[in-house]
Amino acid sequence: MGYSEKVMDHFRNPRNVGEIPDADAVGTAGNPVCGDLMTIFLKIKDDRIVDIKFMTFGCGAAIASSSMATELVKGKTIEEAMKLSKQAIADSLGGLPPIKMHCSVLATEAIEAAMNDYYSKHPELAKAVTK
Repeated sequence: MGYSEKVMDHFRNPRNVGEIPDADAVGTAGNPVCGDLMTIFLKIKDDRIVDIKFMTFGCGAAIASSSMATELVKGKTIEEAMKLSKQAIADSLGGLPPIKMHCSVLATEAIEAAMNDYYSKHPELAKAVTK
């Protein structure tokens, strides 16, 4: 299985690339097998993700997965964002080759790490969120 047009589009023209200097939360995830590294930056207001940016060092599938993940959670509540699955990212990209599914996992792990960072800074807002 090759890459879909949507994967290639998000790789060549990634959305929401960059950093948010005054981010409310930052999360990083990495894959020691392939060396991909993803950092997610969140701006949160009233329990909603109002801005999201990412920096990913990795293959095309990792960059495309990062880009799509940001598109899928931007504007969502924290609880909605925590429910984002690797399959939802892959499906939104028109599929990923089985050997590249770990890239979509990386995106969900980085978002989860950012949420954990947010709640560590705001323990009074922490609540049980399950996927």
